[in-house]
Amino acid sequence: MIVGVPREIKPDEYRVAMLPSGVDELKRHGHRVLIERGAGMGSGMTDEQYSANGAEIVDGPDPIFGQAELVVKVKEPLAAEWPLLRPGQILFTYFHFAASEELTRNVLATGITAVAYETLRGPRGDLWPESPVWLRRTF
Repeated sequence: MIVGVPREIKPDEYRVAMLPSGVDELKRHGHRVLIERGAGMGSGMTDEQYSANGAEIVDGPDPIFGQAELVVKVKEPLAAEWPLLRPGQILFTYFHFAASEELTRNVLATGITAVAYETLRGPRGDLWPESPVWLRRTF
């Protein structure tokens, strides 16, 4: 599977959806990982750290959204990103759909599989998006 991590474009958002160690984990399981240049900069992660763990560093969001079967973000896609979403693509992020009917309608129209971190539950029924084992169990 091709997994992509775009740079967050929401104002004042500095987090990144995957650490370099996550790239290593995915690569060891046979996945290809694309990281947008500068995606980790706000969190203190360099492109070199990502590439040292096996990521391909790409320029801009187009290669991420154009090639990745699974896109992993922190924040909901903004209007500028909606046209980049492809039917059948999986997007994991904090969507907060209840807060925006416009976001909900536009994401539904894209045909993606939208997985909202804030709705994931662990085996005991507890909310699970902050769990360090979550990504491992996803694959």
